[in-house]
Amino acid sequence: MKPSLLRLARTLALAATCLATAAAGAKTLRLANQGDASSMDPHSLQESFQLSFLANVYEPLVTRGRDFSLQPALAVAWKQVDPTTWRFTLRRDVRFHDGSPFTADDVVFTWQRTRADSSDTKLYVAPIQEARKVDDYTVDFVTRQPYPILPDLITGWLMMSKRWCEQHGAQVPMDVRKNQENFATVNANGTGPFVLKSRQPGVRTVLAPNPAWWNGKPEHNLTEVIFTPIGNDATRVAALVSGEIDVMEPVPLQDLERVRQAPQLKLLQAPELRTVYLGLDVFRDELLDSSVKGRNPLKDQRVRQALYQAIDIDAIRNKIMRGAAAPAGLLLAPGVRGYEAALDKRLPYSTDAAKKLLADAGYGEGFEIGMRCPNDRYVNDAEICQAVAAMWARVGVKVKLSAETKTLYFPKALRREVTVYLLGWQPAANDGQNTLWALLNTPAPGGQGQFNLGRYSNPKVDELTQKIGVETDPARRQAMMHEAWTIVNADIPVLPLLHQTLAWGMKRNIDLVQQPDNSMPLRYVQVN
Repeated sequence: MKPSLLRLARTLALAATCLATAAAGAKTLRLANQGDASSMDPHSLQESFQLSFLANVYEPLVTRGRDFSLQPALAVAWKQVDPTTWRFTLRRDVRFHDGSPFTADDVVFTWQRTRADSSDTKLYVAPIQEARKVDDYTVDFVTRQPYPILPDLITGWLMMSKRWCEQHGAQVPMDVRKNQENFATVNANGTGPFVLKSRQPGVRTVLAPNPAWWNGKPEHNLTEVIFTPIGNDATRVAALVSGEIDVMEPVPLQDLERVRQAPQLKLLQAPELRTVYLGLDVFRDELLDSSVKGRNPLKDQRVRQALYQAIDIDAIRNKIMRGAAAPAGLLLAPGVRGYEAALDKRLPYSTDAAKKLLADAGYGEGFEIGMRCPNDRYVNDAEICQAVAAMWARVGVKVKLSAETKTLYFPKALRREVTVYLLGWQPAANDGQNTLWALLNTPAPGGQGQFNLGRYSNPKVDELTQKIGVETDPARRQAMMHEAWTIVNADIPVLPLLHQTLAWGMKRNIDLVQQPDNSMPLRYVQVN
């Protein structure tokens, strides 16, 4: 062989060896969930999976670590400089994925963007009256009143680039209620550990590691993340068992043992900080979809209590949830700040009591009513709604049930085009004040009552919620929390159902952190 050909042969052999080595070292993580993120815009929808997924691309000022405690992210320090001013010192030398620097201007812009009418994440910035740039790496947040849990609240608030949004006409999020889209709907430009590589809504989303991430020592060893929504439970489990995917959540309850017993798989289960409930339209004078004309049965507390007591929650827990959930009498799960076990007691199941309450309210002959539920957000969500519908039929209340994908469900629900609706809530800041403020306060500008879709209103609950928000003494704060939840439990504006349990399935060679808010930080994932 001639020297030139010999050198070429050696070069090709070396290249082939390098490629083989690279392939062997490549750590692709293949994820599956029962639903997809509706958008790549971190301010478009307050939905747990979407925010969890996007938190790998975008980052907050303050995050949560492996143990769920507060950790610095894009802010390295924070302190109260006076009762209504929080000062955040920003991390230097951070760049967005397009190479532009992250500065205080981006924080102020993100605050303005999140407050837009079309934003669905206003709750993260609602206490902030002003975001003030002190210098390029210092921002002051001035709150309307003292707000001691602001660092906890903003752990879900993701920063965006002012320059990138202005370049691409994405200065405000598009309104999911109107099915609007813009550049940020299918593109992303964060500072996080992963970059959006490609996006096919409803089909496949691919992430790649960010080589310029500010954390020089990432704890993951991933070279690619491929996310695929697989709505069918059996198909999703089959993909995990066959090795087509590496991680899936949630594991269908009927397949928990199958995953637990498979030698190549492991199952992670833990309580979730989420409570699933049925909301009720207690506002309209006449319901959108009811056989009762000229009045709204749900305005009567006796009717609401009848619907509550007609639900056999033990049957739902045992037969539908297979024991993998706890009956809820309170919209706070154990582990949430402000939870009180004494208040987490359900009214007794009794069809006789329900029938009497309906008769006393003037609905002894029953009535027909509409119910909307997602079928790809919670574990067995559609089955829960079907079971409740059957239980209500026993006391004379006929349900017109509509179960649909969350991409169709949420726009209608957020437009308040619902009568009875299934939702779940894990409070921002992991604090009960947020649940009161977002779900049970009178809807008002700025995000108050934004997810109070039934428009319940009680001035005393509103007043207590405001006081809880500014109170720093734990004992006084808990006493006010107790008073507020006692009122809510008596009014019954919503019907608490279950405190959820997480169930994730994965290959045995996967190490990850299962957060109690059902988030999966990819920065901690190791493929061994």
